[in-house]
Amino acid sequence: MQDDTPIPQNPFRPGAGQKPLYLAGRSDEQDQFAKMLKQNPVTQNAIVTGLRGVGKTVLLEEFKPIAQKSGWLWTGNDLSESASLTEERTARRLLVDLSTLLGPIIEYSDKQRILPGFTAIHAPTNRPLKFEDLWSAFERTPGNTDDKLKAVFISARQLLESAPVNGVVFAYDEAQNLTDHASAKEYPLSLLLDVFSYLQRQPSRFPFMLVLTGLPTLFPRLNQARTYSERMFHVMYLRKLSEKQARDAIIKPIELSKSTLHFAESTIKNIVELSGCYPFFIQFIAKEVFDAWIGKIKIGLAPSVPIDEIMEKLDEDFFAPRWLRATDRQQDFMKVIATLPKAEEEFGTQEIVTASRQILVKGFTHSHATQMLKALGEKGLVYRSRYGGYSFAVPLLARFINRQSWDQTSIRNRTA
Repeated sequence: MQDDTPIPQNPFRPGAGQKPLYLAGRSDEQDQFAKMLKQNPVTQNAIVTGLRGVGKTVLLEEFKPIAQKSGWLWTGNDLSESASLTEERTARRLLVDLSTLLGPIIEYSDKQRILPGFTAIHAPTNRPLKFEDLWSAFERTPGNTDDKLKAVFISARQLLESAPVNGVVFAYDEAQNLTDHASAKEYPLSLLLDVFSYLQRQPSRFPFMLVLTGLPTLFPRLNQARTYSERMFHVMYLRKLSEKQARDAIIKPIELSKSTLHFAESTIKNIVELSGCYPFFIQFIAKEVFDAWIGKIKIGLAPSVPIDEIMEKLDEDFFAPRWLRATDRQQDFMKVIATLPKAEEEFGTQEIVTASRQILVKGFTHSHATQMLKALGEKGLVYRSRYGGYSFAVPLLARFINRQSWDQTSIRNRTA
């Protein structure tokens, strides 16, 4: 006889940047952002930073309705590496995003023009403003790229001052991709900072605010580009959730979805432990457990948690693509790091060197370890957390590494 009992819908969403059914543990950051929107003039912009999987993109999406409710317009995008290579590409990215805001409320007029070539919507002959209009104005303006960009933004702001809005938020995800390239004489990161710093110093009732999200390498890179950037930003560093918040992230989606399937207390504890309280891993593991339970119930088996299979899938989907960026020697280097007592927190060059000489047949010298850390930083696997201190840039990477086997010929009297 066919069972017509409806199959419970899985309430967990582990996709990159996917908004969870319940956002746990980020209320303080949302309150901070709401207060920042009350600045007049804007003296601080926002940076949301943290390791992959802590929910930076999700929080950025939560900021958007907060800004809109406070009367701010919102625009932005991902800062891809290709869009961040040159000053002109970065300028184009900004003007594309500006045009998406201006199009619905500003129209272009050939008869009545101010500097960039556009005017208010009540112009006698007009048409919807397009990106091409802004870009044409950008190209006609004399000076360097930053001069051109400032001129277009200033003229756009003059028009927006009469609009019933309080300001514009420019929000960019994956901002760690933005960097200066001195060898090519291209300074896109400095351009972004210079333009917004300039705009925020000019007297106007209509402010622009910059919100950036990125890995922990972002803020040091900003400081390196412009020393004043430290005063320009309020940094929100997202860390893993508390145990209570992690439990809420597991329990609340099931409650909100009114699911007939509930996790046992032992299962909840398992998920909290295996996830390390990181939001992405909570969503990933909980989704896999939920799907496994549904499958077993459908064929009349008692629900159980296939931990080994879930961790193998997590390793394959999340960790392996990053791990394979490293060479064999770099992998040995990270395996040494993973043996350190504080591998999941912070480590230093000297302790890596010492451990490598105890573990490996061919250990690392201090200079070689420094080179390794720099190379792994460029591959997004480690980052410099402070002077002399480093951390893995991927949460729970040390646990994954410890699940990998050693090449027996490279180690001293050590079993895999």
